[in-house]
Amino acid sequence: MPEHPLQSAEHDRRIDYIELPSTSMADTKRFYTKAFGWKFTDYGPDYTSFQDGRLAGGFQKASAGARGGVLIVIFAVDLTGAEARVREAGGSIVKPPFSFPGGRRFHFTDPSGNELAVWSDR
Repeated sequence: MPEHPLQSAEHDRRIDYIELPSTSMADTKRFYTKAFGWKFTDYGPDYTSFQDGRLAGGFQKASAGARGGVLIVIFAVDLTGAEARVREAGGSIVKPPFSFPGGRRFHFTDPSGNELAVWSDR
């Protein structure tokens, strides 16, 4: 039995898993592995789950990505390095780095067109 089963009060009312659309599983896995070092487990040709070291989620096969909805924000110690890795991995910067109370961030789209952000407090 797990030390902290999901049914425990510790996990109650917390975000447990996120799912995003993917127009190409191969491109999605390649991008997030190169840009952020995420690990993937495939569950058939139309679904893959990821682990980023802190949160788990998945990508399901879809005809288009998502922009303008919920914004997923990734933390990076080195914002400039993260932006370079996103570009090198094939992402598109849609909002260049800008300051906000608490730090700086930029927004990007992945190969499927999903918009995410990366922020740093440094």
